[in-house]
Amino acid sequence: MNIKSNLIFTLYTIYGILLKVMASKGKVRGISGQYPLVQNMTVTEGGTANLTCRVEYNDNTSLQWSNPAQQTLFFGDKKALRDNRIELVHASWSELTISITDVALSDEGMYTCSLFTMPVRTAKAYLTVLGVPEKPEIDGLTKPALEGDHITLTCITQGSKPAADLRWFRNEKEIKGAKEVNASGKTFTVRSSLQLHVDRNDDGVAYTCKVDHVALAQAPQQATEVLEVHYAPRVEITPSLTVPQEGQYLKLECVSKANPSPDPVMWTKDGGDLPDLERMIVEGRELTFTSLNKTDNGTYRCEASNHLGTSSAEYVLYVYDVPTTLPPSTTPPLHPIPPDPTALLGTHTSDPTVTGNRDPNAVGQHGTDHALIGGVVAVVVFVTLCLIIVLGRYLARHKGTYLTNEAKGADDAPDADTAIINAEGNHAHAEEKKEYFI
Repeated sequence: MNIKSNLIFTLYTIYGILLKVMASKGKVRGISGQYPLVQNMTVTEGGTANLTCRVEYNDNTSLQWSNPAQQTLFFGDKKALRDNRIELVHASWSELTISITDVALSDEGMYTCSLFTMPVRTAKAYLTVLGVPEKPEIDGLTKPALEGDHITLTCITQGSKPAADLRWFRNEKEIKGAKEVNASGKTFTVRSSLQLHVDRNDDGVAYTCKVDHVALAQAPQQATEVLEVHYAPRVEITPSLTVPQEGQYLKLECVSKANPSPDPVMWTKDGGDLPDLERMIVEGRELTFTSLNKTDNGTYRCEASNHLGTSSAEYVLYVYDVPTTLPPSTTPPLHPIPPDPTALLGTHTSDPTVTGNRDPNAVGQHGTDHALIGGVVAVVVFVTLCLIIVLGRYLARHKGTYLTNEAKGADDAPDADTAIINAEGNHAHAEEKKEYFI
C-alpha cells in the first residue's frame, strides 16, 4: 500500500514540475515577444520620414508614437497631436507606422515607441535631418580685371548640415582654395577663397565653385563666373613669303593680341610714310605688295595701340633677284645614258629642239660631261702619236738592213746579174742563220 501511494506521489510531482516548466517557457516567450522594434531614420530637409514600430507578439496591447518633446503623436489609430504634416500610414496590434511630410530641421531628435504592457516597454529611434546647402555665390570678381591685378574670389554657401565641401575648377581642371566653416544654429556657412594673379591667359577662363554634400547626391549645386581681362597689345609681323623676289606678290600681316581690340594698325617704312600707295595696299592689318622691286627694300614697322598701351614690330624686307640659272639636278636619271662615240671623236650632232631649250649660261652636270670627253680625246690622241713614232722607227730599221745586205752581195760580183744573185743568196743564208740562232 505504501509503495502504491509513493508511486502516485512521485507521478504527481513529475507532472507538476512539467507544468511549471511549460508555464515558465510561455511566460518568457510572451515577455521577449512584447518588446517593440524600431529603426533610426535619415531624411533630407523638406522630405518625408516614415517611422515604423513593430511587435512580434502582442496580446492586444496598444502602441504609441511620441516626438522628442514627449508629445503623443498617435495612440493606436487615434491622432493625438494637431499637426497636418503627421499622418497615419498603418495601425494594427503588431505594427504602428506614421509619416511626417515636409520635414524641418526642428523635427530632428529621438522618437519613442511605447507598448502599454505591465510594465510599459519602449524603443527609441533617432530621426536625422540633413540641411540642404543653398546655391553658392561667387564674390570678389571685378569686371573687367586688368593684367597684373591681384584678386580674391570667394565662394559662399549657407544652410548645410553637416558642413558642405566646396571645390574650385579652372575650366575643367580642379584647383585648391582656402576653406572656412562657421556654425549658424543647426546649420553651417562655408566659405572658400581663391587667390589669383591675373594675366592675359585668364581672359575668358571660367572659374566654377561646386558644392559637395550628402543631400545633393543627385542635383549638385554650383556657380560659374567667366573672368574678363584687359591687357595691352602684343604685335608680330607674319610674311607670306620666306624669300621674296622681284615681281612677286607679298603680304605682310600685323598680328596683334589685345583686349579690347587695338585701334587700326599703322604701317610705316624706314620711319616714314609708305612711298608707293599704288603698289602698297593697306587693308585692315595687312600690307600687300602687288609686284616687288628693289625700291621696296627697307624696314617696315607695324604699330597697334589701345587705352592700356602701344606695341610695335618690325620686318626687314630685302627683294632678291630672279634666278637666271637652273640649279643642278640632285635626282639621278632612271636609265643610264650610253656615251656617244661621235662625242669621243670630237664631232657631234646638235638637236635643234634640245639646243633651243638649253640655257647657254647654265652650269651643271653638262660641264662635267665635257671635261670627261676632253680627257678621253686627249688619251686617244696621245696613244695615236705613240703608235706613229714606234711604227716609224720600225720601218726605218728594216730599210737599213735591206740596203746593207744588198751592198754585201755586190762587193764580190763581177757584174750586176751576179751581184743580184749573190745578194739573194746572202739574204737566204742570213735567214738560215737566224733560224739556226733561234
